[in-house]
Amino acid sequence: MDIAITGSSGLIGTALVSHLELLGHTPIPITRSGSNGIHWDPARGEIDAASLEGVDAVVHLAGEGIAEKRWTDAQKAKILDSRVDGTTLLARTLASLTRPPAVLLSGSAIGYYGDRADTQLTETSAPGDDFLADVVVAWEGATAEAEGAGIRVAHLRTGIVLSPKGGVLQKLLPLYKLGLGGKLGSGRQYMSWVSIDDEIGIIAWLLANDVSGPVNLTGPDPVTNHDFTKALGAVLHRPTFLAVPSFGPKLLLGPELAQGLLFSSARVLPEVATEQGYVFRHRTIGDALAGVLDR
Repeated sequence: MDIAITGSSGLIGTALVSHLELLGHTPIPITRSGSNGIHWDPARGEIDAASLEGVDAVVHLAGEGIAEKRWTDAQKAKILDSRVDGTTLLARTLASLTRPPAVLLSGSAIGYYGDRADTQLTETSAPGDDFLADVVVAWEGATAEAEGAGIRVAHLRTGIVLSPKGGVLQKLLPLYKLGLGGKLGSGRQYMSWVSIDDEIGIIAWLLANDVSGPVNLTGPDPVTNHDFTKALGAVLHRPTFLAVPSFGPKLLLGPELAQGLLFSSARVLPEVATEQGYVFRHRTIGDALAGVLDR
C-alpha cells in the first residue's frame, strides 16, 4: 500500500516508516518542506491535495508536543490549534478527493479520559473534564468530514510509549542508571504504557483490519507509578529508593502541566484491540521494558 504519514520524523513516525517498509508498503511523508513526499503547512491551511489522490491510507501523527513548554494560555492555544486545525485540513482535503484513501488513522491520546484514579477505562468510557481531555475531544471531532465521506477513521488513543529513543523513558534512563530513580509523588497514579513495538504493531494491524472509532493503544496491564518504578529499576539492576515530591515538578513545569503529565491517573485498557484479535508482543511492564531495552 501507498501510505501517507504526517509526523513521520517523530518517535512513532520514524519507527512506523521502518516497519511499513519491512512489510513491503510505501510510506510517503507529509511534511512542511514536501521533500521526498507531500507538502503541507497546517498553519497556513496549505496541503498538496493532488499528491494525495490515490493513496491507499493516511496515518496522521503530527501535532505540537504536549510537554514542550510551560502551559501558558498561548501555549495551550497552540497545542489545541495544531491538532484541530491540522486534522480538520487533512480530513477536509481527503473528503474532497476523487480517489480518497480507504482509511485514516488519526492521532489521539489517552488524555481523553482525564484523571480517573483507579477506575478501569475502555474506549466506551466518558471523557475527562480537564484541558487535555478537551483537546482530545476536539481533536477526534476534527475528522468528521473524512468520516462523512465514507473513509474508515480510527482514533489512535496512545498511552505512554516506551522507547529509549524518545518520550518519558528516554528522559528517565540517565537518572535510573545512576541509581537516582524513584516514584513520583505518592506513586499510586496509574501509568498506561505501551511498548514502541506494540504501538507500531497496532497501527499496522489497524491498516489491515476493518476497525473504526477510538482504539486505546496501551498495553493490557497498566501499572501504578510505584510498580513502574520498581520494574524499571529491576530491569536496569538499580535501586529505586528515592521519591520525587510533587512540588518539585510542579515548580519546574508549572502545576497544570506537571499534574497532567506526571500525576494524573488513567488506568486504560485496550479493549478494542484485544477483542478484535490483536496479539500483544509485550503484555507486562517487565517484558516491555526488557524488550525495548534489549535486556
